[in-house]
Amino acid sequence: MFQSGVRTRQARKLRQGMTGAEAHLWALVRNRQIDGLKFRRQMPVAGAVADFACPELKLVIELDGGVHRLREQADAERDARLAGAGFTVLRFGNETFLRNPNVVLEAIHRHAAVMRTQSSR
Repeated sequence: MFQSGVRTRQARKLRQGMTGAEAHLWALVRNRQIDGLKFRRQMPVAGAVADFACPELKLVIELDGGVHRLREQADAERDARLAGAGFTVLRFGNETFLRNPNVVLEAIHRHAAVMRTQSSR
């Protein structure tokens, strides 16, 4: 899907100002460390900027801070737009991830296994 220059500039700005949780997850998924999958950070997708995206799996990972409790409706609309573009969105709170990063990593592994099983049929 075409991305505007505004979204591209926004993504670049977000990459420079990652939260601590985002930096930690990026250290775990970059350079194809998870099942050989290529993840991108702050990637424009379907008119939004995803925290992390794996185009191969059509997977978006969102790490949410406290402000997202105030934006639940906007997040739901955004998730629906991403789903409409064929992406699966997995959301995790920053606290959940920082307490136990394996929760996110296991979710990625499970999604990858499901997608690979479906594509081999």
